[in-house]
Amino acid sequence: MTEPLISVKDLTLRFRTDEGLITAVEDVSFDIASGEILGLVGESGSGKSVTAKSLMLLNPENAVYDPNSRITLNIDEKPIDVFSLTNPGDRKVIRGGAISMIFQEPMASFAPAITVGSQMVEQLLIHSDMNAAKAKEISIEMLARVGIPDPAQRFGQYAFEFSGGMRQRAMIAMALSTKPKLLIADEPTTALDVTIQAQVIDLMKDLVSEFHMAILFITHDLGVIAQTVDKVAVMYLGKLIETGTVREVLRNPRHPYTQGLMNALPKLDDLDTPLTAIEGDIPSPLDRPTGCVFNTRCPVSLGAECETRVPLYTAAEGEHQVACFVAEQQADEQADEQERGVRT
Repeated sequence: MTEPLISVKDLTLRFRTDEGLITAVEDVSFDIASGEILGLVGESGSGKSVTAKSLMLLNPENAVYDPNSRITLNIDEKPIDVFSLTNPGDRKVIRGGAISMIFQEPMASFAPAITVGSQMVEQLLIHSDMNAAKAKEISIEMLARVGIPDPAQRFGQYAFEFSGGMRQRAMIAMALSTKPKLLIADEPTTALDVTIQAQVIDLMKDLVSEFHMAILFITHDLGVIAQTVDKVAVMYLGKLIETGTVREVLRNPRHPYTQGLMNALPKLDDLDTPLTAIEGDIPSPLDRPTGCVFNTRCPVSLGAECETRVPLYTAAEGEHQVACFVAEQQADEQADEQERGVRT
């Protein structure tokens, strides 16, 4: 059996604060294969970006990883234990080498006093054996591929001379130029209009096909998820609560939280239907609920069971899994009905 490109097992991350250890991610596990796009979805504060940064060890120094957490990168038929990369030289393989990341805030990704082109060339010189002329050629080509007009001229400009959307595209171009094995895209299309958004998504798909690259695609936009990813992992307050192929999860959401996200989408076939928001707000990590993390907002909570016990994953169909007592109860009832039907 082929090993996944990256495997995350039992990832638990806490931050050391004045109030004590704050849990940001708890028991998160997923695999991404080469050529596969995994969508990580959830509200702001769900732990999506913190999880992604863990793959490159980019969380701040007050981050505390649980000893049982494992992140394994499989490249060149050799597994790399990410947590064993303790010095900056070793971490080059996960920082701009085998893994690249598109961050939410493009201005934070560019040094203001160095031209965009110089920064793109510098990373190519560090992570490849090409010369400066070839690095410049590749950089201009990637700027053109993400839809930046006059890429040769823009190559010599500074980030502050770019519009917000153009900075976002330049950041995407820089991340893609090294042709990483895994691209982490953290809300990569947020600042883009729909035309450029479609262009960037098509570019990512082309690169996946061309270079057999994997992508971890982080977003709250289920419309983008539906047209982009192969598999979906739904995250809430640091926990993965539902996973499966994009068709399994979006066509048949089993967790009440996933159902709430789907119900909050505008319905183009009935524009008079009001938006149905999920009641309440995501709790603070300082006030993390016991039991199921969604029980304080769940419209179908079973009460004490959901408030005191942590649900385990229950297999639905195919690769579809859900961590929910209500979904588990519904699955048992459906199985009983089918059994009674067979008997009669």
